[in-house]
Amino acid sequence: MKVLLLSAYDADSHKRWRRGLVAAIPDWQWTVLSLPPRYFSWRVRGNSLSWGRGDALSILRQPWDLIVATSMTDLSSLRGLVPELARVPTAVYFHENQFDYPRSEDAVPSVEPQLLNIYTALSGDLLLFNSEYNRNTLLQGAEALLQKLPDHVPAGICREIADKSRVLPVPLERDAFMVPPDKPARPTFIWNHRWEYDKGPDILLAAVRRFGRQQIPFTLHVVGQQFRRQPSEFAHIRKLLDKLGALGAWGYRQSLGEYRQLLGQSHAVISTARHDFQGLAVLEAVAAGCQPLVPDNLAYPEWFGRRGWRFSDDVESCAANLSSAMLRCAKGIEAGEVAPVPDISDFSWDQMRVQYHTLLSECASGQVKST
Repeated sequence: MKVLLLSAYDADSHKRWRRGLVAAIPDWQWTVLSLPPRYFSWRVRGNSLSWGRGDALSILRQPWDLIVATSMTDLSSLRGLVPELARVPTAVYFHENQFDYPRSEDAVPSVEPQLLNIYTALSGDLLLFNSEYNRNTLLQGAEALLQKLPDHVPAGICREIADKSRVLPVPLERDAFMVPPDKPARPTFIWNHRWEYDKGPDILLAAVRRFGRQQIPFTLHVVGQQFRRQPSEFAHIRKLLDKLGALGAWGYRQSLGEYRQLLGQSHAVISTARHDFQGLAVLEAVAAGCQPLVPDNLAYPEWFGRRGWRFSDDVESCAANLSSAMLRCAKGIEAGEVAPVPDISDFSWDQMRVQYHTLLSECASGQVKST
């Protein structure tokens, strides 16, 4: 089967997913088109133009049995620019949605990315979401937006989207489950997220301040993808950890082996995210033997139940709840207790490749069943 895979905003997590998918179904003939993850507003609106009138046009016009596109792809426009694609069965993968994405203070308000989510969802034959939380927030957000539009809004749009949607998380590679444990006696935590405002560095800073008052020796690794501009809280976190004698690894790890070694040496993984549609970084840490210290909202309850620390809109309340979770974890480590680590072995590509193969094959043959 000839499959065209379109990754219109090829961020690290999108790249990881598409590479895993191609490797998981090697008997299909894959062709991948991707665009770099920069200039967000232009990329999500202009990818159809970049592809549909650019160097990729001859590839797009080839006969395909199936298209697999990420939700950043402007699918409705692309099909208009390249009519040969209009009748090719298409599955859309939603790593995120634009209805539940916190906006930075300097972001220009616009409903266009949200409308593009709706158009692409309507254009796809099968919609795959990495969590129920992602699917629900898109449907709720779309319903709210459509109700605000002035006139000529057809009924049943959200029902149509829901009927062809499924939840299918991004799996982890086999190696993620083979990290040798090397836990030190000293309580060791890791925070392993993008260094951006929506990942809650202000909550992390406040929580470390509170936990530091307990005068318990600890180590905190702060790693993850960094950018030229980053929230000012990170400089304060580093200074505080240095003062407490708790500074572990700092900054992005170029080596995957070194990064996974840090996971294996940590007792718990911390999330302070204000949004996380799946929480792949947390799941990878849990696969390596870390206890999840995560909020009790977002996608996390789907994987870990309602055992997370209580999230609220107040930073200090969040910090107090996270600090308490860190204290319980640290005391358990000092007492020699085994940390409760959930079994997430079902998240491996080895386990999930059959589900991907089945659903995508049904899409290619026009046999997508309504939910």
